[in-house]
Amino acid sequence: MKKALVTLLAALTCLPAVATEEVNIYSFRQPFLIQPILDDFTKQTGIKTNVVFAKKGLIERVKREGRHSRADLVLTSNFSALIQLEDENLTQTISSDTVAKNIPANFRDPEGQWVALTKRVRNVYSSKARTGKLDALTYEALADEQYRGKICTRSGKHPYNLGLVASMIAHHGEAKTKAWLEGVKENLARKPQGNDRAQVKAVKEGLCDLAIGNSYYFGKMMEDEKQKAWADAVYINFPNQKDRGSHINVSGVVLTKHAKNTENALKLIEFMTDNKAQNMYASMNMEYPVKPGVELSKLVASWGEFKEDSLPLSEISKYRPLALKLIDEVKFDL
Repeated sequence: MKKALVTLLAALTCLPAVATEEVNIYSFRQPFLIQPILDDFTKQTGIKTNVVFAKKGLIERVKREGRHSRADLVLTSNFSALIQLEDENLTQTISSDTVAKNIPANFRDPEGQWVALTKRVRNVYSSKARTGKLDALTYEALADEQYRGKICTRSGKHPYNLGLVASMIAHHGEAKTKAWLEGVKENLARKPQGNDRAQVKAVKEGLCDLAIGNSYYFGKMMEDEKQKAWADAVYINFPNQKDRGSHINVSGVVLTKHAKNTENALKLIEFMTDNKAQNMYASMNMEYPVKPGVELSKLVASWGEFKEDSLPLSEISKYRPLALKLIDEVKFDL
């Protein structure tokens, strides 16, 4: 019996190893947003996906792990994380004709270090009861005296607002943007606080008439039983429709510097930039697809068409450090 067991074990050790096709993902995006897409990817390709999810700390983890990191891809929830990953030298070039065909150049890094996957607008919400629809509103007008004490927003240093300020610098320069920030600060109804949905709630409660917030939060509130009343109390406005268009922020993906499954990772990126995944990914979070021509969710489509700022994100990103400096100088959050 013992001899037979030894013989069996010896035979097993001579069997060729079975390679597991996989791709390892570190994700800032919640599992419910990406898992249906990953399941479909595995179904079509046979490539297994392994996901580590966390709201914070993933960039630091990739940096700490260095060449021993298991991460092949990092999925981000905002543009700031894409830039930080690139700045920390944690990325490598995404070289794919398919990705280049699917995603417009202004939503890709010129050096191929990141790719946007979904879009959201930095909207301004207005009170239905006290202000009405503001189709001609501009971001610049938020500093006008007519809105004194009427605006609510989250911290100026939050990535969403930081991106907006950076875009203002890109369009108007440092001096005019600083003056604009001072004007917006004067028009705040309260000290910056809370998240984007909290600003819309404040409009519903009469604390302010205007709220700055991302588009997808409107959809989330509309589908939330407790928060629907907040959404019902406001109009969603797309600023700067008569000139440059509304500011856009994105979620995206990078291929990590020390990826072990590069080929599989590139296949997943290509998959996520094509029609089906683009529709699924955007629809799950009430966002806009990055690939042109992909159908919107019915809820998002109901907000109407709009013009978006075409300035490349890579150009806007150059001004983020200066944007942070100006926010500190005007003591926006104090």
